[in-house]
Amino acid sequence: MSDMHSMTLSEIAAKLQSREVSVEHVVQSCLDRIESTEPRVHALLNVQDEAALAQAREMDQAGPDVSKPLWGVPIVLKDLLTTKGVATTCASRILEGFVPFYDATVVERLRDAGAILIGKANMDEFAMGSSTENSAFQKTSNPWDSDRVPGGSSGGSGATVAACQCYGALGTDTGGSIRLPASFCGIVGLKPTYGRVSRFGMVAYGSSLDQIGPMTRSVEDAARILQIIAGHDPKDSTSVDREVPDYCASLGKDDLSGLRIGLPEEYWGEGLAPEVEAACRDAIAKAESLGATTVPVKLSLTDYAIATYYIIAVAEASSNLSRFDGVRYGYRNKDAEELIDMYTRSRTEGFGDEVQRRIIMGAYVLSSGYYDAYYRKAAQVRRLIRRDFEQAFAQCDVIAGPVCPTTAFRSGEKADPLQMYLMDIFTISLNLAGLPGMSLPVGLGSESQMPVGLQLMGPAFSEERLLSVADALERSLPPMPVPEM
Repeated sequence: MSDMHSMTLSEIAAKLQSREVSVEHVVQSCLDRIESTEPRVHALLNVQDEAALAQAREMDQAGPDVSKPLWGVPIVLKDLLTTKGVATTCASRILEGFVPFYDATVVERLRDAGAILIGKANMDEFAMGSSTENSAFQKTSNPWDSDRVPGGSSGGSGATVAACQCYGALGTDTGGSIRLPASFCGIVGLKPTYGRVSRFGMVAYGSSLDQIGPMTRSVEDAARILQIIAGHDPKDSTSVDREVPDYCASLGKDDLSGLRIGLPEEYWGEGLAPEVEAACRDAIAKAESLGATTVPVKLSLTDYAIATYYIIAVAEASSNLSRFDGVRYGYRNKDAEELIDMYTRSRTEGFGDEVQRRIIMGAYVLSSGYYDAYYRKAAQVRRLIRRDFEQAFAQCDVIAGPVCPTTAFRSGEKADPLQMYLMDIFTISLNLAGLPGMSLPVGLGSESQMPVGLQLMGPAFSEERLLSVADALERSLPPMPVPEM
């Protein structure tokens, strides 16, 4: 099957279970695709080719296991999820060569479900960025246009799925880092409710904001992966002990009658590219044709979200990254003569510019003279942002809007950090509120011919509803093409 690499996860999983194709054949198809596309995309930091093929041969010999829903399916992981025996670098020099001795909980659950983990995806260093230009090792390109960025910080995960190098990937979302690359690369990306998916084994950026989620080529695929990785984990104190519904059971509906879609005026105003607005409004019109109704809602604190986020996130980053000091693991400067000098040189040489910038900002807002003025005030505004969403969801079932004001921009175009931060204006609020959201590809921009993503947002633990709505829209919209490579 020459088109095997472009199948969805659900399609290839069914063929593997029926033995229509062998696991070795599927893995080799992905490795061949990686070999042919990686020189252009640069999505992966490492590929476990020999281990994946060896595992595939063992699985073929044992035969399909119906109890394992991802039996034989190749998956890629963002390189801040710890993997036993495989380097985990967070795309940073300070962790270059670090090999964990345990798997993250989500990695354990994927392995238990039969997935074959074939590689680790490039990312913005320590998940700090919106373009995957901040990696210490390489810049990832958008499969649709190699001159453009794939979004970030999960840009490698987005690009590897869009380039059909694998059948799904895991990313992490602190302020939009799943949804933005999903939008830019024309795939589905889901950020679950905070606490729905275990964070154990994920190298933290902002501990109260980070969430792990699936990035796939279809809504059904996202539901299948979320089904596996969701659920309580006693090793993670932020994990919520709540029953996980059958996400796939909610799919397949063509009728959206009774669904109220909230349209926040703050997401549809000045600064939104006309081609993005047109594609998103066309998708919402399609939802209305399926029986949904739209209602105006207000998220009045949207303009404060960027400032609030970049106070809370950098404060948490400053604390979390203090452990990387050159003493216990990671990069250490060899020429330092005393302890403070070793700390200074190791962190200066090991961390990139953006990471250093955020650590400095975080230390500043947490300092004794500025804590009340900045961090405490940001925490108060965060509670108000959550209340904004609660009031909006009293009037509607889901909220819809663009993921980003533009389609993927050109590499190097956002050299000013403030311009880069503004790319997350529509996604950050959801992380501050701890609510679920997802990006659904709804076509190509009329001018740029680059993918556009519609963002669907819901109340806490409403992933089932979001997936159902997205699935109905996906099946009613023209299919998203595969980028020519």
